[in-house]
Amino acid sequence: IPTVGQGCFPRGVSVLGARLLTFPGRLPVGLTGSGGHHWAVMAAGDGAGGHRGARTLLRRRREGRGQRGRSHGNPRPFAVGPGAVVPRGPRGGGGGGSGSGWKLSEEAVCREDVVRLCSKHSWANNLAVLECLQDVREPDNEISSDCNHLLWNYKLNLTTDPKFESVAREVCKSTIAEIKECADEPVGKGFLVSCLVDHRGNITEYQCHQYITKMTAIIFSDYRLICGFMDDCKADINLLKCGSIRPGEKDAHSQGEVVACLEKGLVKEAEETNPRVQVSDQCKKAILRVAELSSDDFHLDRHLYFACRDDRERFCENTQAGEGRVYKCLFNHKFEESMSEKCRDALTTRQKLIAQDYKVSYSLAKSCKSDLKKYRCNVENLPRSREARLSYLLMCLESAVHRGRQVSSECQGEMLDYRRMLMEDFSLSPEIILSLVRGEKGNVGLNCQQALQTLIQETDPGADYRIDRALNEACESVIQTACKHIRSGDPMILSCLMEHLYTEKMVEDCEHRLLELQYFISRDWKLDTVLYRKCQGDASRLCHTHGWNETSELMPPGAVFSCLYRHAYRTEEQGRRLSRECRAEVQRILHQRAMDVKLDPTLQDKCMIDLGKWCSEKTETGQELECLQDHLDDLVSDCRDVVGNLTELESEDIQIEALLMRACEPIIQTFCHEVADNQIDSGDLMECLIQNKHQKEMNEKCAIGVTHFQLVQMKDFRFSYKFKMACKEDVLKLCPNIKKKVDVVICLSTTVRNDTLQDAKEHRVSLKCRKQLRVEELEMTEDIRLEPELYEACKSDIKNYCQNVPYGNAQIIECLKEIKKQLSTRCHQKVFKLQETEMMDPELDYTLMRVCKQMIKRFCPEADSKNMLQCLKQNKNSEVMDPKCKQMITKRQITQNTDYRLNPVLRKACKADIPKFCQNILNRAKDDTELEGQVISCLKLKYADQRLSPDCEDQIRVIIQESALDYRLDPQLQMHCSEEISNLCAEEAAAQEQTGQVEECLKVNLLKIKTEMCKKEVLNMLKESKADIFVDPVLHTACALDIKHHCAAIPPGRGRQMSCLMEALEDKRVRLQPECKKRLNDRIEMWSYAAKVAPAEGFSDLAMQVMTSPSKNYILSVITVGICVLFLIGLMCGRITKRVTRELKDR
Repeated sequence: IPTVGQGCFPRGVSVLGARLLTFPGRLPVGLTGSGGHHWAVMAAGDGAGGHRGARTLLRRRREGRGQRGRSHGNPRPFAVGPGAVVPRGPRGGGGGGSGSGWKLSEEAVCREDVVRLCSKHSWANNLAVLECLQDVREPDNEISSDCNHLLWNYKLNLTTDPKFESVAREVCKSTIAEIKECADEPVGKGFLVSCLVDHRGNITEYQCHQYITKMTAIIFSDYRLICGFMDDCKADINLLKCGSIRPGEKDAHSQGEVVACLEKGLVKEAEETNPRVQVSDQCKKAILRVAELSSDDFHLDRHLYFACRDDRERFCENTQAGEGRVYKCLFNHKFEESMSEKCRDALTTRQKLIAQDYKVSYSLAKSCKSDLKKYRCNVENLPRSREARLSYLLMCLESAVHRGRQVSSECQGEMLDYRRMLMEDFSLSPEIILSLVRGEKGNVGLNCQQALQTLIQETDPGADYRIDRALNEACESVIQTACKHIRSGDPMILSCLMEHLYTEKMVEDCEHRLLELQYFISRDWKLDTVLYRKCQGDASRLCHTHGWNETSELMPPGAVFSCLYRHAYRTEEQGRRLSRECRAEVQRILHQRAMDVKLDPTLQDKCMIDLGKWCSEKTETGQELECLQDHLDDLVSDCRDVVGNLTELESEDIQIEALLMRACEPIIQTFCHEVADNQIDSGDLMECLIQNKHQKEMNEKCAIGVTHFQLVQMKDFRFSYKFKMACKEDVLKLCPNIKKKVDVVICLSTTVRNDTLQDAKEHRVSLKCRKQLRVEELEMTEDIRLEPELYEACKSDIKNYCQNVPYGNAQIIECLKEIKKQLSTRCHQKVFKLQETEMMDPELDYTLMRVCKQMIKRFCPEADSKNMLQCLKQNKNSEVMDPKCKQMITKRQITQNTDYRLNPVLRKACKADIPKFCQNILNRAKDDTELEGQVISCLKLKYADQRLSPDCEDQIRVIIQESALDYRLDPQLQMHCSEEISNLCAEEAAAQEQTGQVEECLKVNLLKIKTEMCKKEVLNMLKESKADIFVDPVLHTACALDIKHHCAAIPPGRGRQMSCLMEALEDKRVRLQPECKKRLNDRIEMWSYAAKVAPAEGFSDLAMQVMTSPSKNYILSVITVGICVLFLIGLMCGRITKRVTRELKDR
């Protein structure tokens, strides 16, 4: 502060460690009336004013340290006014008695107050009396106005006396000798005391230290005594209306309020955009200087001392004064409920001054002095306002720590305290106050968010969670249980808390506090201490980052992490990758960000509108991202790109989905632990989860999460990492303009099928793509939602008919198949197409493959996937066949028999026969509609007529044999005879195992059947059975032994074995089994009835009936004889006519 007036020191105390203002004037030797060496007595005590009040201090001095030092000669009277020898009281009276020196306690104007307020043993010590009287603030104990005036004149003369320095030289003789800088100061210019103040922290001599402290206490009791302060701030005092009472009026010691008022004006100016009143630069320096000089002893801040005296007794009774310890203690209790508002307000003002000038904190300035110099954190060419700010100091030193440099433990401890202080009270950051004033109500504006982001960087809670007191208190129980293995204060505590977010161990309050902090940490990669430590080299190499406390508009903090994770998932072929340590940290951060959409700054920034539009009701854990993925096609372009990139990243490393991983932990440990342990996932883990989605160990949350990811994958083939990597080149070449995964799969599958059918020498789709394509096709069959077109076409039908059926395990698809006839046209067509695909490739039939999994391993381990159903059908009646699998095979057989197109083997075998014999049926049929077994019925009739090609005949024989055992395999019979079956053959139809009982029942009851179409179907069955005994299971079972004995040499087919049995029946030498004989007679009667009821419709039918008749030989013999007779008659008639013609010619 500029020096003005007599005795002011010509230079300010600017070096680190200066806490006190340069002392004006010199002090006379006879301070106490007992010689200069009595300073030790009058100044005894710890600090200026102590912490228990004047009475307590004086009692301690008397009891603990003695009351007097040595006396040097007779005391001289002490003049109060300039030039005066003896002080005069207000009435002009002389000083106290001769020989003992002048005493304050003996002045008439103060005697009553001294007796009333001060201990008797202190009356002989003028400074003890002064301290006692000036520390009184209680209304009931106010001192008189005249006494106040006397005290003011006493202090003024005391601080301006030219002998002030001489006392210092005497009291601090040994200290001056030890401190070379002070010993070299010139005599008589007041520099000595200034030097001693500068080196106060190094003074070990008790009396010298107390001398400097006591004089400072006197000066700071009134701003007018502070050298130059009045001159620098007079105009500002008037401008801010900080003027206090005039001298001579009551309570002149309230002048400390003036300094407090100016300090508040300075703080308020920093918190306003356009301050109405501005403090002059000269006064600003003076205010901050006073704050700096009062930084070690809270008694020197008179306003704060009086405001917090009771709170000091309450909270900091055992805290020794000096070196800012009381300040720090009070700061730590600032938010206690019992802290008085007056004290809290004074402490806040003090903290705001520290935020503007770190030197206002004695302990911080002292502890970090060498580190600030070492790391150039107070560079001379920087503006004073910037380098003095607490935030600049913290960020500069934090940068050194993050770079791995050594910062002293004392300094780091102080930094921790002040980082915590800034976190506890947002009002200490002027930028936040400014942004709150400008921001809209209810919204956190951009400026406010940036100010908060800056605060988080300054305080750096990511390095030590304890800095955030709210988080520390809220999460204490969680840390004690879930993170007790981590050292307190370790940066990994935050990571541990994030890992337990949304778990049973997490408490709600901790969850909120943690997400609040992570919101800001996620927006600047440097704020995650572990990430920065492990990745700063990679970030500098790959992302061209700057230092920890440097920012760049070209590379904002959020962009650095994006750069890192792009490189984290590069393959070796793609070029530069992250180090292993950094990659692990990037994955950890991605896992944490997946917990909540707000922790991904890019996602929240680009998708804010879409979140409000589509996901306003999705507020549960993880629902927001799922919602965005569900509405991917509806999102705005920027948001769609961000969600798409994130989903693509998840497909490569599903462990990023921390919530899903947590839900699927049991499945992963049981079935997928090998792929989960891989450092590089590459989509293997999700593939494993999909394959085991229906294991009994699978829980509902995991199943839902896996299915959701499958559904999201259908929106873009890039979302399936393995598929993308295997088929990327094939897609670009063969399906360039297709994006949706299902369309890409169809495109590639069609190409593969065409190449296979055309026996192409070289497949257009690469082998690795064909393999992965197969995996994708199989996965899509598990859930109808993975077939978007089918799902959309059948949505209403699902709602109407399958509402309570679960989606998984292809149960919805199976439900639709079973009620196919009731479906809407569009859905029916889609289901038919699906069945056609499944029958061509049974491996795509999810239900069949699931139900018959073990039977396939038993009976068809080496069968080709396309022949799987055929293999199962051949082993259907095996004794060891699983009943559920047998039932499923029957279902598929029923389906196949409804339409020849659903039976690829039949279709191929009869491709010439179908258009030849059944073209009229094909002409009537519409595209994509089922033929309800009409074509197969047509082929059955032709089989009975023995007109089919050998391959087709073999296939139809199998169908007839199977349907003869189970009426459900004959769709035409079931459709036309449903009423008759329920009325006439209900018991047979209800049998658990179908062995032809229903067909036999219908044949026996043929005469009772009224419906013409049903009767026709039964007659057709009879007709078919004449062609081959194998298609009549009841008859075949009854005559099995007879066929073996009498017809073993006759090959089956074309009615040969049936003719053999008929001949044996007519041959009286052959004895057939009674049951066989009975069944044969019954069949003959039925055939006879059939011939009457359904006569031949044409010559071809008649010929067929003859050829298939058991009496074929007899009929053919009769026909042959008849033809021969006709031939002979013809010959005879020809001779006669020829003779008649010759006779006519002869005429």
